[in-house]
Amino acid sequence: MTAMTTGNTSRADANRRRILDVALAELLRDPDASMDQIARAAGVVRRTVYGHFPSREALISTLVDEAVQALADADAAVRAGVTDPAEAVARSVLAIWQTADRYRLLIALAQRTVTVQGIRDRLAPLREAKVRLLQRGLDTGVFHSPLPAPALAYVHEQMLFALMEAVNDGLLAAAEAGRSATVAVLTAAGVPASRAMELVAQVAEVA
Repeated sequence: MTAMTTGNTSRADANRRRILDVALAELLRDPDASMDQIARAAGVVRRTVYGHFPSREALISTLVDEAVQALADADAAVRAGVTDPAEAVARSVLAIWQTADRYRLLIALAQRTVTVQGIRDRLAPLREAKVRLLQRGLDTGVFHSPLPAPALAYVHEQMLFALMEAVNDGLLAAAEAGRSATVAVLTAAGVPASRAMELVAQVAEVA
């Protein structure tokens, strides 16, 4: 690869990164932002945006992929070395919520283009990790639920989606939503409410 080719590739990568960063900011500010608006905000011509992303839907899909990866990274980081399933779930939900809060409006927007099933498919690796964690908690008696771990993981996932929509609709204060969501997930797994609130307070204080 020549120096010129390397330079062109680096410039193209930098343009793509800038377009994604600007697109996220623009779409969170205005969910109806067009490709033209995004191009202007990024300081590039419309053709450059379409050179990286053939459609607005493709651009949003890429942003959703990055959001899901950020969620997975946050989840893995906070659960490393934690042996208590309830504490691991508390750490996971708090971390995921902090990351997801940045993408709340994007996820709501993505449901128009990527579809809920598309988002659910992207979350499969994260869900599989949660199933293993929930199963460990059920096996050790930390969690109590009439639902098997895979079904309980779906319930938790849908609760978080619903709570994000509640924040978007002004039904739940964003500042309190993370802790509330974590307590709700723990109680859905059969952890007593008093214990769930105590655990969330402890974990949030350390975090």
